[in-house]
Amino acid sequence: MTVHIALESPAQAEVIALIAELDAYQDALYPPESRHALDLAALCAPHVLFAVARDGAQRALGCGAVVLGTDYGELKRMYVHPQGRGQGVAKQLLSLLETRAAERGCTLLKLETGPYQPEALGLYARCGYERRGPFGDYRDDPLSVFMQKPLLPSVAMA
Repeated sequence: MTVHIALESPAQAEVIALIAELDAYQDALYPPESRHALDLAALCAPHVLFAVARDGAQRALGCGAVVLGTDYGELKRMYVHPQGRGQGVAKQLLSLLETRAAERGCTLLKLETGPYQPEALGLYARCGYERRGPFGDYRDDPLSVFMQKPLLPSVAMA
């Protein structure tokens, strides 16, 4: 499958539908107090990098975001539609987000995900993310897994 991944606005009908699928999926796994999602307005903020993966017919297959902070970036809203899974789409999304974050001077990415998402945990581990404790405003929660990965300085920055 040919996939094209680029930074785009999340304020598109088919991207909003992907985010709704992600919400429905996570609603079935975790109680509201253990979900830490960003809404559409937050995803449209200037300090947020939002990527969309599209198939050859330009249909949105997946998305992900990095919220750039002063000390680190936080990976949010990673999701791939079932028809795009098992084909490397999530890895490509993650790679683009890491590259773009590094180009903006980000040297560390952190994330929070849940223990009932073994595919996500496996992807992050294979891509160099290591477990850590809570960060930012997160609290210790048995339904949260925290991970981080240092990013190499971007070649574009050199």
